[in-house]
Amino acid sequence: MSPPRFHLAFPVRDIETTRHFYAEVLGCQLGRSAERWLDFDFYGHQLSAHLCADDTNSMSTNEVDQHAVPARHFGVILATDQWQQLVARLNDLGVDFYIQPYTRFPGAVGEQQTFFIKDPSDNYLEFKTFPNEDKVFSTHSDT
Repeated sequence: MSPPRFHLAFPVRDIETTRHFYAEVLGCQLGRSAERWLDFDFYGHQLSAHLCADDTNSMSTNEVDQHAVPARHFGVILATDQWQQLVARLNDLGVDFYIQPYTRFPGAVGEQQTFFIKDPSDNYLEFKTFPNEDKVFSTHSDT
């Protein structure tokens, strides 16, 4: 049996700019859609963008490794080569990074490379990779 797939529904302000961002910028395959929602294949997981113009402005942050990380965000953990290819693609397309690609927690158990971008509805997305995939859920006390 394949691993479970995650489903996330989130609000967007405009269907067409959302379709362009997720399909053309991020390269997600478009799934089912209707006048007020779109489904995307987000690295094997289902994203459902729902038109809801009045619910996309929440912006609280927490400090993580000296960066103001949006508390409300979603993303995916990629293999290092996929992550590097996505960084190159976004750079080629001139996408603005909310948090530039960098190495977080260097030398620590949770070392990872990460970056944040936001979609046209101000939904924040994080993309990360770990040099050691076995350490994704490790705590600081793990060795």
